[in-house]
Amino acid sequence: MKPILLLQIRPEDPASNGEYEAILKFGGLSVNDVHRVRVEQVGVPEVNFHDYSAIIVGGGPWNPGDPDEKKTDVQKQSEEKLIPLMRAIVDKDIPCFAICYGLEILTKALDVEITHDFHEKPGAVDLAMTEEGVLDPLLAGLPREFRAMVGHKEAAARVPDGGTLLLSSKDCPPHMFRMGHNVYAMQFHPELDVEGMLVRIEVYKHLGYFPLEQAEQVKEEVRRENITVPMEILKRFVDRYHT
Repeated sequence: MKPILLLQIRPEDPASNGEYEAILKFGGLSVNDVHRVRVEQVGVPEVNFHDYSAIIVGGGPWNPGDPDEKKTDVQKQSEEKLIPLMRAIVDKDIPCFAICYGLEILTKALDVEITHDFHEKPGAVDLAMTEEGVLDPLLAGLPREFRAMVGHKEAAARVPDGGTLLLSSKDCPPHMFRMGHNVYAMQFHPELDVEGMLVRIEVYKHLGYFPLEQAEQVKEEVRRENITVPMEILKRFVDRYHT
């Protein structure tokens, strides 16, 4: 069985390790099933698609919609390779699961505007399926409305040409879409439960997702949630492609 390639861009160890461990846990994967690459440390590898059953692109604090002067050299160098990689993934319809930053860099690669108008502070939001979402193999049979963890400053202004909208929230209409048959992108975090989100809030509380003095209030709101459906979407992706 070929491994899944996991591309991570989180410089902070607690957040990076938490993302990796959650993908293993909720994807039903072992460490031998995943080739983990911390892009912010070693750069974007040369990817031979035949070596992997699927590709997961994780989230992180980078904002691909920022002007170059606000990006670190590491981010700029990484995105110079990520953008053509994402274009190739779409062109070849390679199984891909692009989460949060993953959706944003995919959007940028397809020359679609990234907007700050659809930002959502860290916490849970209501997601609703489109009619196409009801029929998608990763979503079929799940509740048509469910709660999921989010936290992002920017998002796709629209679904890229040729894409299929699957999920929307009140404040972020293009929350999950599919390109072709096998490329999935989502602004929410299907790997995040309450404990995982509490770690993220602590790690990123200084980055302007919310006023710093509201950190404990945001955590308390998260503690009241019970998130389960998004993890099933991750598990379905793994089960469908990691064979």
